[in-house]
Amino acid sequence: MIAAAVMATAPSLTEVTVYNQGMGLVKETRVMKLGAGRQNVAVEDVAAMIDPSSVSVQSISSKGSFRVLEQNYQYDLISPMAILNKSVGQKVRFIRTIANQRDVLEGTLISAPTAVVGVPGGGNQQTYNGMVIRTDDGRIVLDPIGEIEVKSVPNGLISRPTLVWDLESAMAGENTVELSYITNGISWNSDYVLTLDGLGKAALQGWVTINNQCGATFENAKLKLLAGDVNRAPTAGPDVAMLKMAGPRGGGRDANFQEEGLFEYHLYTLQRPATVRNRETKQISLLESSNVTVQKRMIVDASMNFGRYYPGEGEIGTGDIKPQVRIEFENKKTNDLGIPLPRGRVRIYQRDQAGSVQLLGEDNIDHTPRDETVSLVVGRAFDVVASRKRTNFTRISDRAVQESFEIELRNRKETTETVEVIERHYGDWRVLAKNMDFAKASAEAMVFKVTLKPNEVRKVTYTVETKW
Repeated sequence: MIAAAVMATAPSLTEVTVYNQGMGLVKETRVMKLGAGRQNVAVEDVAAMIDPSSVSVQSISSKGSFRVLEQNYQYDLISPMAILNKSVGQKVRFIRTIANQRDVLEGTLISAPTAVVGVPGGGNQQTYNGMVIRTDDGRIVLDPIGEIEVKSVPNGLISRPTLVWDLESAMAGENTVELSYITNGISWNSDYVLTLDGLGKAALQGWVTINNQCGATFENAKLKLLAGDVNRAPTAGPDVAMLKMAGPRGGGRDANFQEEGLFEYHLYTLQRPATVRNRETKQISLLESSNVTVQKRMIVDASMNFGRYYPGEGEIGTGDIKPQVRIEFENKKTNDLGIPLPRGRVRIYQRDQAGSVQLLGEDNIDHTPRDETVSLVVGRAFDVVASRKRTNFTRISDRAVQESFEIELRNRKETTETVEVIERHYGDWRVLAKNMDFAKASAEAMVFKVTLKPNEVRKVTYTVETKW
């Protein structure tokens, strides 16, 4: 019984490492007043979504002074429904009001409102039975409406999730222990705001959003966030992998978080204690830079979404096309960045002529190392348009064709714009004729860079021979 157990104190030190995969590693320092010999110890305030198989406990004041023989995780929490379910067959008192008259029934509860029953094929489900009371005078009362009283809380119900250890101690007195476990129900993600000035510069602000639904509050905890794709072994029951974290090693460029490499991941440690409450969404500043050099790209990629194909009589990627607009910047120290950027969503803004910030678009980034380029899809161009058509198709043989294409680009803006036209061909292909030079970006793609003056219309034309 928990009441007869030694109660461990509330944690004096707490460290929480939160993972992208929706789990957290909790490490706590607690004090237990133990007697010599075998005894029960109850540890309250653990996360309701704890993985009991991941629990690790060891003494840090007297190493090897005790051993845990058995562990029980008790989570049958007190609630009106739980009390009624466990009170079936017990005496109850029911109070109801009929026509402004108070009526008191005393009898035996023979059916609780809900019950958990087995179902064919395995598993359980909760069913609604309705309440049934057999009164002391022999009447059967079905689904009465009112208040019900029980004589006592049934055994086995507790007010909060509790770990109970059956342990054997070699010594009596206070023992400081380190408790660690994995819990589900806590996660984090990154959100970024990129504000353009319209002149090739931007300000980038990064936020960490922590969502805690694990059933526990962590007061003044040392908070760590691990960015990376951590593998978890699939199991029929709870995951049992225990993840050990290293201490801080490196520096960072932000006053809030210190970043370090850990194995093939990155760890961000908040440089101050934080309280993460249960059922709370918390946001903390991750980084901030006001000197980011950005580049805008307009891309016409007619075949991007068609995958690998070989030409035939049917046309692919022809018609009117809205160029894709991208904003790119380098994650380098020269941009006052140069730290690994965790996976997250980036919202792109720009101020209008009145000075108000307006949303231009949003995109997701993957985990991005330092010195890599961040490329964000903002949207589609409005005043720059393209039209693509196949002007000639000749079948040379069963496995060879010649095609001619024309891509017309029209700039309806009052500013000069550069458009990248990406053309994709597969198999053994070669360009027989073209009206401007291109760069071969890969074995399957060539890129024409076309600069359009205000209100200018230009065409890209070429003929290609493909064999397969």
